[in-house]
Amino acid sequence: MALEGALKLKEISYIHAEGYPAAEMKHGPIALIDAEMPVVFVAPKDDVYSKVVSNMQEVRARGGRLIAVTTEGNGDLAGLVDHQLRVAETIPLLSPILTVIPLQLLAYHIAVRRQCDVDRPRNLAKSVTVE
Repeated sequence: MALEGALKLKEISYIHAEGYPAAEMKHGPIALIDAEMPVVFVAPKDDVYSKVVSNMQEVRARGGRLIAVTTEGNGDLAGLVDHQLRVAETIPLLSPILTVIPLQLLAYHIAVRRQCDVDRPRNLAKSVTVE
């Protein structure tokens, strides 16, 4: 889902973004973190949730700004993240479908704020933009 969110952000807002698994945070992306770097975490309550929270703490310790897509009713992140986008709790198989929606909407709203034409993104292949 992180890759999909990054792709949408690049395609419609023209902001460079990358998606990484939680386990790879310390292999490069952590070097980019500062007070000007917002980081979006996909953090539903699942089997790897504690590892994702650990990565959030690493980002916070470096002054990064945190946005989390997390499960409704998850109060654990209140003091850690700057913004939470909540999705309904569901079975693990359906979680990616729910978590991608706020990522796509985030990309959309960022693009609109940047005054990008979200209906006609530049440089996309015709197969993507024209029927």
